Amino acid sequence: MSSAHFLSLSPAGVYCAAGDFFIDPLRPVARALITHGHSDHARAGHGHVLATRETLAIMAIRLGQGFAGRIQAIDYGDKLRLGSIDVSFHPAGHVIGSAQIRMADGKTIVVASGDYKREADPTCAGFEPITCDVFITEATFGLPVFRHSRTADEIARLLASQQLFPDRAHLVGAYALGKAQRVIALLRGAGYDRPIYLHGAMEKLCAFYERQGVELGDLLPVAANDRAKLAGEIVICPPGALQDLWSRKFPDPVAAFASGWMRVRARARQRGVELPLVISDHADWDGLTQTIVETRCEKVLVTHGEADALVHWARGRGLAAEPLHLLGYGDEEADSVPAESEA
Repeated sequence: MSSAHFLSLSPAGVYCAAGDFFIDPLRPVARALITHGHSDHARAGHGHVLATRETLAIMAIRLGQGFAGRIQAIDYGDKLRLGSIDVSFHPAGHVIGSAQIRMADGKTIVVASGDYKREADPTCAGFEPITCDVFITEATFGLPVFRHSRTADEIARLLASQQLFPDRAHLVGAYALGKAQRVIALLRGAGYDRPIYLHGAMEKLCAFYERQGVELGDLLPVAANDRAKLAGEIVICPPGALQDLWSRKFPDPVAAFASGWMRVRARARQRGVELPLVISDHADWDGLTQTIVETRCEKVLVTHGEADALVHWARGRGLAAEPLHLLGYGDEEADSVPAESEA
């Protein structure tokens, strides 16, 4: 990856020798800069972790207090010198605490975006385009077919279904970090003020969001002996719980799933999803291409997802572009806690 100037690829991922650090490394390293708390980016066992305060707290919740030898928090916009590299973190709009990492050596500016989205989200700081020479982007939804629906319209569909089927519980599959809290906040923004019920896997992170000042309203845990009584209610659960025995004790449940992948109807059918909700925490095709233009970069590197299509688009605009072929990153489905252990 010589075209990224002071960055290179290693078995552990993207490495900066001039600053002696890795970005979202795939295995334990001496110094890791972490963009956000999803499990495909934030792993345990590093000697020293630099991340936003929220990301460090999320890692402690999910991985345990001793997830790293040493931790260091950095605020958005603060600059830190690592070796000969100036490093700063900037909002990525993905989940609470998520960050792009800006790196500069006085000659070249490189921005590693991590995962990001461009749509407004009431639960986290919005994405900020950063002018750079080299932009490292994801491409989870890097095909022109992926143009996400308006989130407000998807929430309206959920509420319309709830009104149409008042005798059925609505189970909304959503990833535990970011998506669950966003769906809840969007429901509140749409005027839904009834209690929202939570699968046990959602409780700790929802409580964390509330401690950070994100208002989620009245949230109640799903008790094992109460499931049959939740007709007409909305329940937020891990996607895996939709097809588990846990879900069958609700009254005639409507299985909904909030994900950008619900644009692909075959995926919805495979999962037995009756109400697919196209709500994504990743940029769609228009968001990806818009962002590349706004960075004014001359070089685009694509870490994961549909890299080839985005590389082709960038080259068509006269930009240098190449895929990085990094394995180990992807959809946050890995964060879907199995429901078998939940009552």
